[in-house]
Amino acid sequence: MDEENLSRARAVLACRRLALVGASRDPRSFSRAVQRELTARCYDVVPVNPAAGEIGGAPAVARVQDAAPAPEAALIMTPPSLAAAAARDCLAAGVRRVWFHRGAGRGCASEEAVALCRAQGVEPVVDLCPFMVLDRAGFVHRLHAVLRRRARPRRAAAPA
Repeated sequence: MDEENLSRARAVLACRRLALVGASRDPRSFSRAVQRELTARCYDVVPVNPAAGEIGGAPAVARVQDAAPAPEAALIMTPPSLAAAAARDCLAAGVRRVWFHRGAGRGCASEEAVALCRAQGVEPVVDLCPFMVLDRAGFVHRLHAVLRRRARPRRAAAPA
């Protein structure tokens, strides 16, 4: 696991008001598990979903820019095809800490989304799941973090 990326992830989690971009209306979705965990840890989570009025008992907003007060950071959990639009919205709202979620799959970051952030001086978190960084996460999440740390050097050493 890249230490700079991990440091940025911890900086996001040091913020107390977080936008959860791509929050799902489905209570069984992974984004809802993240919302529940962050809320249980006393974060003020703002669900962002243009198709929902309320998610997980919290009022949802259509865009990060619609949240008042503005969130300090954003955790983006959209499909990669929507990540650039989500990044634009976060940047327009003045959010300077952006995290593109990645669990076991490809993750939500796209080259365009990351480039948009960097062009505005925002170095986003990529390639991490919040459960891999949160203290006292469950065993499966800690194991995932360990496996990711061990796999990362091999990938970096592979020819491009």
